[in-house]
Amino acid sequence: MARSPRSQLDDVSLAIIEQLQQDGRRSYAAIGKVVGLSEAAVRQRVQRLVESGVMQIVAAVTDPLQLGFARAAMLGIRVAGPTEPVADALCELDEVIYVVVTAGSIDIVAEVVAKSDADLLTISDRIRRIPGVQATETFVYLETRKESYNWGVRPPEPSR
Repeated sequence: MARSPRSQLDDVSLAIIEQLQQDGRRSYAAIGKVVGLSEAAVRQRVQRLVESGVMQIVAAVTDPLQLGFARAAMLGIRVAGPTEPVADALCELDEVIYVVVTAGSIDIVAEVVAKSDADLLTISDRIRRIPGVQATETFVYLETRKESYNWGVRPPEPSR
């Protein structure tokens, strides 16, 4: 999934995003009071932000360990040939929750959740069998020290 450069968002849209990042269950009426819009106007803005791909519908972020997934890992994947078919194949795997095409010695980074170490091994084997996968390196998560979803409202640095 290719993404276009950052959309030009006005201060009101950024404020709406910030409000939803603080509390995804906040009502459009409450958001409207903060940003100076009616409930209907906030609803329309949120719909446009979702339709344009700027943000996703508010979802429950869960702790995989508390849901029965005992292992999470990041896989660095080296690809022989084009990365797009490998990235597309990774996106089809339910256990893969994050896929990024990168530059450098690793071509693709994929995050996976598994029910056990044996399950992680099975997933890794399936990934290694994807045509084009040359090598993988698995980074098993031992402890998550920070996980944040509120980074999106900081203004970007000006271009030089």
